[in-house]
Amino acid sequence: MPDAEKVTFERVMLKISGEALMGDQGFGLHPPTVERIAREVKTVHDMGVEICMVIGGGNIFRGLQGSAQGMERTTADYMGMLATVMNALAMQSALEGQGIHTRVISAIRMDEVAEPYIRRRAVRHLEKKRVCIFAAGTGNPYFTTDTAATLRANEMACEAIFKGTKVDGVYDKDPAKHSDAKRYDTITYDEVLAQHLGVMDASAIALARENKLPIVVFSLDEPGGFKGILDGSGTFTTVKD
Repeated sequence: MPDAEKVTFERVMLKISGEALMGDQGFGLHPPTVERIAREVKTVHDMGVEICMVIGGGNIFRGLQGSAQGMERTTADYMGMLATVMNALAMQSALEGQGIHTRVISAIRMDEVAEPYIRRRAVRHLEKKRVCIFAAGTGNPYFTTDTAATLRANEMACEAIFKGTKVDGVYDKDPAKHSDAKRYDTITYDEVLAQHLGVMDASAIALARENKLPIVVFSLDEPGGFKGILDGSGTFTTVKD
């Protein structure tokens, strides 16, 4: 276990996309990939860090795409929220397979499969070192899971949002397409918005900025990437003032 002084956060929000659970598939869940991410979470949990999670639903259904194809936007967004619940249950199963007590907490009531969102109860779960997976977004259409993650991170008094992506930080342009892409070690909220860097959507960035909540962008595909940030060996970008 790393030295205690290297653990810079006591409670964090991990935000990952639904696509992160697909592996090399074009759709749905890839159980070995879900297991791999669960192991990454376990390494940080074992350091004593309290962990919240929000997982997108784009591997199953994306509200904006449904809306673009003629579906009524509110209905499409609710379908996307249900997709996030499916992903949360899959991650809960994988985490519990690693011996980590986990709670799925849904913004839309579905008492047979998830707890309703009650802030004080969720905080108590975290204090008992249970991983809390917040599902169904904010419970409202027109809000993304990025915004839901920022909202819950603030409500849970998280010290940072960890945004797991396919690249090891924030770049000035797509590193997959441009070999001269420059990675930032730190960048401000305003620069992210002004340059349209796509770290998170604008409302999530604005909410983080207003509450001075740093966003740490790292590669979820890099083994040990999540833990590496906490033990001082990782590569990442921090978005802050």
